[in-house]
Amino acid sequence: MIFKPKSPWLIAVERAVRSIPKGKTASYARVALMAGKPGAARAVVQALHRLEGIPWWRVIRSDGTLAPAVAVEQRRHLAREGTKLTKPSPSPRGGEGRGEGLRLSPKRERRRHQ
Repeated sequence: MIFKPKSPWLIAVERAVRSIPKGKTASYARVALMAGKPGAARAVVQALHRLEGIPWWRVIRSDGTLAPAVAVEQRRHLAREGTKLTKPSPSPRGGEGRGEGLRLSPKRERRRHQ
């Protein structure tokens, strides 16, 4: 097995996620800010896929919901830590594709139908 060293970005994301206390959550955007790259929420998602052995389940969407693809497992981890979620998450069976279970703003909804 070939060992690939972690990039500075992965190290920063790992530190940020490890700093989230048990029973608490942070948004992908907040983790990006903590890691030194404001606005890099999507890059945090990619980094979490590459990192192992970190409490990834403590990172949630900015609107307080869980991503459908991992919602069941994430909810189980959070419940074990005593974390209370305030918003219901989209059903993992609600379909596939970007934005499933989310509502578009009226402006974006109009643009979508033009």
